[in-house]
Amino acid sequence: MLNLFDPWPWYFSGISISVIMFLLILLGKNFGISGNLRTLCTLCNADKTCEFFCFDWKKQRWNLLVLLGSIIGGYIAVNYMSATDSLQLNNNTLQRLEQLGFKNIEETYLPSSIFDLHDFSLKKISILSLGGLLIGFGARYAGGCTSGHAISGLSDLQIPSLIAVIGFFIGGLIMIHFLFPFFF
Repeated sequence: MLNLFDPWPWYFSGISISVIMFLLILLGKNFGISGNLRTLCTLCNADKTCEFFCFDWKKQRWNLLVLLGSIIGGYIAVNYMSATDSLQLNNNTLQRLEQLGFKNIEETYLPSSIFDLHDFSLKKISILSLGGLLIGFGARYAGGCTSGHAISGLSDLQIPSLIAVIGFFIGGLIMIHFLFPFFF
């Protein structure tokens, strides 16, 4: 029997995502989180200042529920369903991260050397702000975020989504192998 507090098997997520995507395709809907930003801006009367926000946001209410469910589900998973065991990373990964100056890697998913709320420097704020700006620009420029293209777009066999996903991976590889060591 599946215990809620033990890690669930990987295939549970795969089957769940497949069923949901099949239902969305049947209903003619596209999944993606970044589209919710447009909907939220329209709800805050941005449609009065920019034509991009002039659309029928009521057709996207279901996607706002997905966003709310993601936030609530993430909170429940972290606070009530997470294992107390430390992270199990490959020794080579641990050594490489320690060389870059990260401490206590096995204790948390978010390294305190980057995300420590009590120790913000101009460098950290600049890196996080620039990263957020680039992610927002990239999601808009690509016509959606990684979840929308990789899950929904590829399920619909859309060539632009395949190109976007390849671009996301290339960008991630460039970041981790070239830019990340430069900043840290």
